[in-house]
Amino acid sequence: MTEMVYGAVPVQSGEPILPKWWRTLDKWTMSCVLMLFVLGLLLGLAASVPLAERNGFGNFHYVQRQAVFGGAALVAMVLTSMMSPTLVRRLAIIGFALAFVALALLPIFGTDFGKGAVRWYSLGFASLQPSEFLKPGFVVVAAWMIASSQQINGPPGTLISFGLCMSVVLMLVMQPDFGQASLTLFGWGVMYFVAGAPILLLVGMAAVVVMGGVMAYSSSEHFARRIDGFLNPDIDPTTQLGYATNAIREGGLFGVGVGEGQVKWSLPDAHTDFIVAVAAEEYGLVLVTVLIGLYATVVVRSLFRLMRERDTFVRLAGTGLVCMFGVQAMINMGVAVRLLPAKGMTLPFVSYGGSSLIATGIAMGMLLAFTRSRPQGEIADYLRGRGRG
Repeated sequence: MTEMVYGAVPVQSGEPILPKWWRTLDKWTMSCVLMLFVLGLLLGLAASVPLAERNGFGNFHYVQRQAVFGGAALVAMVLTSMMSPTLVRRLAIIGFALAFVALALLPIFGTDFGKGAVRWYSLGFASLQPSEFLKPGFVVVAAWMIASSQQINGPPGTLISFGLCMSVVLMLVMQPDFGQASLTLFGWGVMYFVAGAPILLLVGMAAVVVMGGVMAYSSSEHFARRIDGFLNPDIDPTTQLGYATNAIREGGLFGVGVGEGQVKWSLPDAHTDFIVAVAAEEYGLVLVTVLIGLYATVVVRSLFRLMRERDTFVRLAGTGLVCMFGVQAMINMGVAVRLLPAKGMTLPFVSYGGSSLIATGIAMGMLLAFTRSRPQGEIADYLRGRGRG
């Protein structure tokens, strides 16, 4: 318990890899992720049964698939968390390049599965969503470039990373996937802010984003329909937002009881985008508060550890990863309670989805690798030393 509160003990030279990994790992973050995965399986037992029946599968078909995908995600997370930041960066560059090519080829080889947005590759036994795997790779690559630009005679990494960001955002908007596009731009903006971006420049970027939203509203019927539905004060009870709102209202503080919820029979995305509505109806505000607490613990705990990090690349990459993780969770829950317009974004580690689970596992593995305790002085000591010099 002492290690979990005050940080891992110093690494001993020649220590075997598993004890070294365990002693330097942020165990609070790992514990929260495991709890989120368990809660995802618990909610999947309730939310996915109606979908399985409609598609002619066994009652627990989707839960079993989620367990398999989740197991693969946890293995990927553990293996990635054992890597050094240098190895994580090298693998992220390769992963980003592959995901970028896959995203670019979606208009030719992708499919929309009848949802109106070409975001997936159909593999027969499963589907693959490249944007999910692109996000962690992009964050690490962009952090590396921004950090390199701060070195003496370094390359124009910030400008190059911004160009990559705009390329990714443009391809996502063309799908259309405004949610993932906004999340990618947010991740880059957070890293640029931490790296010391001028406030006026960030304000200008925010203005450009608002203008882009106005243009998207004028040119995209899909986007305009979601914004109109969000702004309309009257909620149609037969829409997804209407069902979700009623479910949350019915759940109250302690919920209607395990298996007693009705929203899962009406919502087509009850096991993915609106899993929080199922949690609120059957388990009440209590479980929703637990979910929020777990996500908040991961974000706050990781940011505090990253504040002590002296390596600029590690600090930027870790901040980008954990902020995107937290904001994605906030967007998903915000949509369910009608604080935000519908985005089609999963709840990390809780919603059903193979690509989302595995990609999030990789991202959290990267974060755990970046937040592991390493033999270095505090950044405050480093800054004080520079000041005396």
